[in-house]
Formats: sequence, structure tokens, C-alpha cells
Amino acid sequence: MSQAAAFHAPSFSDPVVLWSHEENERAGRPLLVLLHGYGSNEQDLFSLADLLPSEFVVASLRAPLATGPGFMWFPLTASIDYSLDAVKDAVEYVLSWLDSVKSGFSSVTLLGFSMGMAMATSVLRRRPADFAAVVGLSGFAVDAGTDTAFRDAELDGTVPLFWGRDQQDPVITPDKIEFTMGWVRKHTDLTKVLYSGMWHGINQQEIGHVREFLEHKVLTTNS
Repeated sequence: MSQAAAFHAPSFSDPVVLWSHEENERAGRPLLVLLHGYGSNEQDLFSLADLLPSEFVVASLRAPLATGPGFMWFPLTASIDYSLDAVKDAVEYVLSWLDSVKSGFSSVTLLGFSMGMAMATSVLRRRPADFAAVVGLSGFAVDAGTDTAFRDAELDGTVPLFWGRDQQDPVITPDKIEFTMGWVRKHTDLTKVLYSGMWHGINQQEIGHVREFLEHKVLTTNS
């Protein structure tokens, strides 16, 4: 199967996106894409835009599948509805939207929380050369086995990745942490920071570290 055929063509509704800047203010600037967690929506992470470097244009994308009062990128990994195909459909959804908007930006960086980190890392694994950096907050990477649609062999450890988490996080299970630890160490330029008392969340100290990471790994590198 060719790489082009490795992904399904999902029938999702049109993307819903919150932008930090009007369209006429975006050209030539770096783009930061926010990917929210399970059961949330595009408004959840958008308040971070004011706490991160002002050079970025921030776009917060809503996941395509409804669940309860919010949305999800794919079914929970422990549920009977989960499949790797569902993850790949969501990746295709994100990339199709990105391809429609990324022209004119100086770079693209992905930031995901919880399941959003699973999405951010999966999108990177599908397009290893397309992203300046990835930020993962209280999340994980998907165990894709030997699926060649995830082009891990092309990730040579040069893409900067920030991974912040609390060791007492009650949501992300140990098996996910174990896989993610092995994957990020092998395939990315890793910055890993542990926080106490944060549980499954984000705190001010972490956002300060993310800001420094973006300034050093994206803005300085691409200036």
C-alpha cells in the first residue's frame, strides 16, 4: 500500500478554528496550532495564546468527533471503538486543514494537551519534515506498532519536542508513559520537565517553560 493510500478519507464536518489574529495580520509569522484534549473544545486552550510569545499566530482547532458536551480526536484507547485507523483519520483531518491555511506562515508548531499531544505527535509522524517543533502537555504518543503510515524512521532526533507532565497524573496510564518515553527519546530532540501537584493539568510554571522553549527552539532558530 502506498503512503497516499495508507489513510482513509474521513467524512468530517468543516473545521472550527479560533484564530488569535485576523487573516491580514498572519503572513510571514510562525503558526502555533493548539490541539485540545478529550471531551473539550477549541476554546479550552485558547487562553494560552496571551501567555505565549506574541510573535506567533495561534490557531485552536476543534476535534471532529462529538462526545458528550465536547469533542474528541478519536475514541479513548481503552474503549471498544478505538482503532489505529481512527487515529489516522484524525491525522488526515488535521493535515487537510493545515494544508489549506499554512501558506505564508514562516513555520508551523503543534501544541497538544492530553489526547491533543497524541494528535500532535501523530501528525508529526505522518509529516516528519513539516514542523518546527511540538509541545506535549500531560499527554502521550500513540503506539502505532509497525504501521508504515507513521514515518518514525524519518524522525532523526532533530525536531524539538517539549513534554511536560506530573508523575502523579491519574489519567495517562503507565503503559502509555512507557511507550511515549521510549518514542520521544529515540525520535525527537527532547526537553522533558516534571511538575508536582499539577495532576492532569497545566500550571503557570509549565507555561513559562513552554514560552522559553518556543522562544529558543522556534523563534531564535528560525530568525
